[in-house]
Amino acid sequence: MKGLGFSANLGFLWADLPLPDAIRAAARAGFAAVECHWPYVHDPADVRAALEETGLRMVSLNTDPGDRAAGDFGLAAVAGREAEARRAIDEAVDYARAIDAEAVHVMAGRAEGDYARGLFVEALAHACYRAIGRTVLIEPINRQDVPGYFLHRVEDALSLLADVGAPNLKIMFDFYHVQRSQGDVTRRFHEALSHIGHVQIAAVPDRGVPDHGELSYDHVFRVLGGSGYSGLVGAEFRPDGRPEQALRRMRRLQRGVAAKGSAG
Repeated sequence: MKGLGFSANLGFLWADLPLPDAIRAAARAGFAAVECHWPYVHDPADVRAALEETGLRMVSLNTDPGDRAAGDFGLAAVAGREAEARRAIDEAVDYARAIDAEAVHVMAGRAEGDYARGLFVEALAHACYRAIGRTVLIEPINRQDVPGYFLHRVEDALSLLADVGAPNLKIMFDFYHVQRSQGDVTRRFHEALSHIGHVQIAAVPDRGVPDHGELSYDHVFRVLGGSGYSGLVGAEFRPDGRPEQALRRMRRLQRGVAAKGSAG
């Protein structure tokens, strides 16, 4: 079984620290890469300095979600918010360039219908053009956590990729979200594999350390390791204590899977 590399998601891990300090904490914990949600309150020069100091890669960041207190969770598919959505995309791409982040996740927002789909396609085409040389990600997000989120099925993400037709547009396949939305994660992962730009994991349903719950990460790690997937796996889970303790639990699970694979 191929060994897996992990990226620390700093939206959940060391989230109490300023982003540059969270990067340093991830390096001390042994990560080779990090990813984040919304870094925009931090000067990109400070973030880049922390990345260069630690030697870590920044895998991805999200577009600004809008006014979360008012219910926003992205803008790119939301009617009447087109100008804001373009600004959020441009901001994210510029920030990604400033810190040399590899990918930008364009958040669709809460919307329904064909008109919203058309808006999302147009926004993604703009993002892919602006982000030439970097990856643009879209993520199916479950509607239990985010009611009304436009993109919640892997099949719809594949359809969007076909319509946009940009080689740098990929899927962020989060096993947690796919299990909560649709289940049948192994088949869906394999069917989408050639279009996946990043993978994330968390326990289902509590989004905790992926060593418990209804989704077997013993199985998921075997699937990932044998699939040919060559990217990193984002540790996007909520630690139920110190992040370092949560990560030790995750790595024990990974080592156990690897040992069983070697014995087999």
